[in-house]
Amino acid sequence: MCLGIPGQIVEITDVKHKLAIVNIAGVKRQVNIACIVDEQHPPEACIGDWVLVHVGFAMNRINEQEAAETLQLLEELATAQAVINT
Repeated sequence: MCLGIPGQIVEITDVKHKLAIVNIAGVKRQVNIACIVDEQHPPEACIGDWVLVHVGFAMNRINEQEAAETLQLLEELATAQAVINT
């Protein structure tokens, strides 16, 4: 099983190597966007896209509502885990 964390692409840092900065819940990380770009959607067009990030790769694009719902669920899981651990 893999866990993709939603994030929003805020900057393209290297078009040639398909690298971008993604904001994931306030934390900005460099990720590889090779899996989500093609001739119809080049790297330059990815700014603002919501993506699922797994081990440094943007695996696919998602819409903003799906990103918000997933982030909310992850926050609820973290809260539940904190209660269990206390």
